[in-house]
Amino acid sequence: MTSSRGDLTEVTGSGRRIGLVGCVKEKATKPLPARDLYISALFRGRRSFVLRSCTEWWILSAEHGLVHPDQVLAPYDKSLKSATRAERRAWSEAVLRRLDGETRPASGDVVEFHAGAEYRDYGLLEGLVARGCRVEVPTSGLPLGRQLQFYSAASA
Repeated sequence: MTSSRGDLTEVTGSGRRIGLVGCVKEKATKPLPARDLYISALFRGRRSFVLRSCTEWWILSAEHGLVHPDQVLAPYDKSLKSATRAERRAWSEAVLRRLDGETRPASGDVVEFHAGAEYRDYGLLEGLVARGCRVEVPTSGLPLGRQLQFYSAASA
């Protein structure tokens, strides 16, 4: 797998750093590459952060599962917030299978989550740890306003 960005400047450790960025409700009104479909300040901050900190990054879409940033998507209206626990677990299992096929997460890799608990806490985070990955959640526990401040300060 080649990196989703060619200007990597900040990578630490011996393994890869894989960024997983959660989708958001606010989207453009026409089909676009996933990196540009989500238009909120939160998504832009998350995207900017992983472009500097990760060797590759992917989007976690409630509708499509694991999405490469270059994949063109039409706008949609689906959220994991309204999904049942069973639906969230099934979504997490599907994302793990896709990650295994696309990126092959392995011992020594670091996975940075930039997504809400409904995207992490139903098997996805645990599945990555079981594969030997170290998981980081830079904004864990922060309310939305503080997350926006975090990403704004990180890009300054």
